[in-house]
Amino acid sequence: MSHRPLVAIVGLSLSVLALPAAAQQQQLNLFNWSDYMDPALIEAFEAETGIDVVLNYYNSNAEMFSKLTAGGDAQYDVIVPSGYFMPRLIGAGLVQPLADEGASLAGREAIMEEFQTPAYDPEGRYTVPYLWGMTGIAYNTETWPDPEPSWGLLYDPETNQDQPFALLKGDAQFTFGTACAYLGHGFDCVGKDPWIEAAKLVSETRKRDNFVGFVDATATIEQLARGTIQAGVAYNGDLANKLAESPETYGKIGFFIPEEGSQRWVDVMAIPARAPHPEAARAFVEYMLRPEVAAQLANYNRYTTPNEAALPLVDPALREPPVMPDAQTRQRLVSTPSVSGDTLQLLQQLWNEALSR
Repeated sequence: MSHRPLVAIVGLSLSVLALPAAAQQQQLNLFNWSDYMDPALIEAFEAETGIDVVLNYYNSNAEMFSKLTAGGDAQYDVIVPSGYFMPRLIGAGLVQPLADEGASLAGREAIMEEFQTPAYDPEGRYTVPYLWGMTGIAYNTETWPDPEPSWGLLYDPETNQDQPFALLKGDAQFTFGTACAYLGHGFDCVGKDPWIEAAKLVSETRKRDNFVGFVDATATIEQLARGTIQAGVAYNGDLANKLAESPETYGKIGFFIPEEGSQRWVDVMAIPARAPHPEAARAFVEYMLRPEVAAQLANYNRYTTPNEAALPLVDPALREPPVMPDAQTRQRLVSTPSVSGDTLQLLQQLWNEALSR
C-alpha cells in the first residue's frame, strides 16, 4: 500500500512457455498502488510468458473505484485493492471470480489459513492476498523522544500544541476509525453515533493552526524527513523501506501502533469484471502465488507476505518488528470492517460534512 511515484514499466515480449494460446503475445494492464511491484518480477513474468505488462497507478481505493466505475473495469486486467474495499467492488459488479466454478488457481494452497476465506471474500472466489501490514503514527524522535503511543499525538491539542502534523489522505473510513479509536469506540467502529463523533473530531482537528492537511502515507515520511511535519500517518513497510535505503535521511523517524488500536490491512489481487485479457490476468495471479515470487515481492516492499510457503525465503528483518508485529502489538490491530448500502452512504455524507465544516 505504498504511494511513491514510479515511472511506468512497459516490458518487451520475450520467450513464451506453456500458456493458453489466447494468453500468448498479449498485453496485461496492471492497476496498482505506486511503487508496489518489484520491476524485476515484471521483467521475469514478461520473459517467461511473452505477455507485455503495462503499469498504471492510483493513490487511494476511492480513486481506483472511481476509475473502475468510469469504464476501467474493461481497461485493466489485474487490480490490487484493500481487502475491506472488496465488498464494494463485488456489490457494484466490478470484479469477476478468479477461477471457474469448482476450479482453483495453482498455488492458492500456499496462502495462510487466516487469509483463505476472509470476511471481505468469504468463499475466496474473488481475491488472493498480496501483502499485509499495519498503519500507525510516524513521528520525529527529536521532537518527541518518548511519546505516549496514542492517537492523541494527532488529535489532542494539549499533547501536540504547536508542532505541524498531517492526517492520512484518501480514506474516510480509516480516518474515522482513528478518531473513533481515540474517542474510545474502537478502530473498527461502524454506525451513526460513533461516526458523528468522529466527524466532529476530524472537523475540529482541521481547524487547528498546526494541522498541515491530508497527506499520502509515503509523502508523510518524506515530509517528516524534511521537517515539513513532525507527525503523521504511515505504513510500517514504507518506513522500513526508507530506513533500509537511507538510515541517515530517515533515521530520526519513529513509528508506533497507538494503544487505542489501529488497522491491520490486507491488499489483494482481483480481476475486473470486463478485463480485456482475463487469461493473462489469471496467469499473472498464479505467478504471484509462487513462494519464491511472493518472497521477492515482500523483500522489495518490506511488508509481510501472506504466503506461508514464502516465509522461510524472506529477509530475516521481515520476520521481526516493525514489519512483523510482536504479539503485544498484534493484539491492538483489527481489520477495517466492510460497509455498503445505506451505511456507506452515511459514511460518505459524514465525511463530506467533516471536510466542509
